[in-house]
Amino acid sequence: MLGTSVHLLLHGLVPGVVARVLFQDRWKMAWLVMVATMVVDVDHLLANPIFDPDRCGIGFHPLHSGPAIVVYAVAVIVPVLRLPSVGLLIHMALDGIECLRVS
Repeated sequence: MLGTSVHLLLHGLVPGVVARVLFQDRWKMAWLVMVATMVVDVDHLLANPIFDPDRCGIGFHPLHSGPAIVVYAVAVIVPVLRLPSVGLLIHMALDGIECLRVS
């Protein structure tokens, strides 16, 4: 329970730190866009159970797959997609760290 709570908290805090450091002139908007990428977790609705605190989502959910992560990484080079891409990569990194915890 505590691990899940910390994980969810990091999904808000880490984008905030990145926004303050990399997007100083527009950090609030950058933070909002990056936090909005949490919608990527909609793919959890395809799983049974929808939430399992002991499941590694990387490679399990379609929007958390290797090919999807490659798309997010490549999209960083497109200026209009940079913020959401950074948000998605942060999300995947945090989920990857969570996989280390549950394994």
